[in-house]
Amino acid sequence: MNRFAAIGTAALAVLSFGLLAQPLGTVGQPGELHAIFQFDGQAYVRDSILDPTGQYYPEDKFRGQGFATFTYTQGGLRAGMRYENYQNPILGYPQGFKGQGIPYRFVQFEQDGFDITVGNFYEQFGSGMILRAYEERGLGLDNALDGVRIATRWKNGLQIKGVLGKQRRYFSLGEGIVRGLDAEYNLPWKAGAAVLGGSFVSKYQPANDPELNLPANVAAGALRFNLAKGKWSLNSEYVYKANDPSFDNAYIYRPGQALRSTLTYRTKGFSVQASAKRIDNMSFRSDRSAQQFDVFVNFLPPTSKLHTYALPALFPYATQINGEQGGEIDVVKAFSKGSWLGGKTGLTVALNASWAESLQKSPVASGVPIGAIGTDGYRSNWLERGEIPYFRDVNVEFRKKFSKKSKGMLTLYDLRYNKTVLNDGVPDAVLLANPGQDSLLTVRAAVAEFQHTLPNGQTLRYEGQWNTANGFRGDAVMGLVEWTVSDRWTVAVQEIYNYGHPSVGRRIHYPILSLIHFSGNTRIQINYGRQQQGIFCVGGICRVVPPSNGLAVSFTTSF
Repeated sequence: MNRFAAIGTAALAVLSFGLLAQPLGTVGQPGELHAIFQFDGQAYVRDSILDPTGQYYPEDKFRGQGFATFTYTQGGLRAGMRYENYQNPILGYPQGFKGQGIPYRFVQFEQDGFDITVGNFYEQFGSGMILRAYEERGLGLDNALDGVRIATRWKNGLQIKGVLGKQRRYFSLGEGIVRGLDAEYNLPWKAGAAVLGGSFVSKYQPANDPELNLPANVAAGALRFNLAKGKWSLNSEYVYKANDPSFDNAYIYRPGQALRSTLTYRTKGFSVQASAKRIDNMSFRSDRSAQQFDVFVNFLPPTSKLHTYALPALFPYATQINGEQGGEIDVVKAFSKGSWLGGKTGLTVALNASWAESLQKSPVASGVPIGAIGTDGYRSNWLERGEIPYFRDVNVEFRKKFSKKSKGMLTLYDLRYNKTVLNDGVPDAVLLANPGQDSLLTVRAAVAEFQHTLPNGQTLRYEGQWNTANGFRGDAVMGLVEWTVSDRWTVAVQEIYNYGHPSVGRRIHYPILSLIHFSGNTRIQINYGRQQQGIFCVGGICRVVPPSNGLAVSFTTSF
């Protein structure tokens, strides 16, 4: 089936669901059909400076990918499907997506107090540490479940959800079966709000390893609560997972545990939020041999700030699924107009600090290496700190409005980045056996941004960035100018110069010119220039982005 026939088939199929909706009591009620279309493509230019050996230069020279989502609603019925096409995936995107098809289709209806979905669906229990089926298109992550979801909410504040299905694995399904049940209850508390929840999730995958006795069923349970009273709120969740030998943990039999708690205080002009977590052997996939982003049952939330500016973002933190402990604190203070620090227009200061390190680990028995295959892996004391620092981030942001037409921001960063763990992927067992062999980088950076409102609805935004990094990438500087010509056109030019790279031949300029056009629900963006090699992260999940040069086009529209 070619791509146009597939899109037509999808649209007709979705429309047919509307005819089937009549028995649900929606006779005479008009239905609505909505669609979203997106295409991303890149034409690659051979760049001997950026890529001397040509290892990243594709033979096909142009790569593109896109999707079309159709959704039909009528009364209590909702149905849809998504056609996807990857010819071939853009560099850095998971190559398993190569091809085309309709991997996502569903029918959802509400009746007699029940919400039922048949087909593909996304779902999350609690914070997601026990189950989260979701999509992150920028990373190429989609672990949607294909099966049945049933949810109901009772008047007494009790909500129950159940799921059963297999997970998406590119254009097919993973081998394992996922089964889950979640309940949440709003406790009657006049002084504030209190919510208590619990989850149970298990996965089944046949086990036929000739050497290891692998469990076919792996179960996990979770308890959580949320309390809020006045200016204070507290939420916490604990997850326990039975032993789950897998590729991720080198096939050890240690059970998994995770604990995450967040305390928040908010009042006018001031807020503070503190989070702490401990993750121990919590990789949870429906296929024990899967790698990269494939068939994750759960999601482990990071406790670090996601930096969006180009230079600080070159040193992101990726959650260590096999074990980590850490915390984060956010403090925001608004100094009002007329105060000593606020001046005539006020000032907002935001301080963020986070850290992550390895778990404390010791051998399970004398003479048995930590993490040895077929053993319980290691012992760990909750009250002791780990020996390997992964990441530390302290940043402070100043936001100031200078006038009705001008505002600015200054952010200062101090980072400690363990390149050996976060970039090279060396496991704890190797570093514990060879202490002092990891490379802990000190990175300092500054970002300044200014925005001015011009006549006739125009705006001009300037951005300047600078960072130092001993070894690895070295020092760099970045500048950007963005001109919003109207509500329909924006043009931007940016330049990154890696002037302090340890290798003189890698002291490269990375210019990019961007043109963005808006027209109703349609957005078109065209970029031309060089892309740095690095790691792209969203929510603590990362993928490697290779260096490239060329023309990139993105087109999005909806109706």
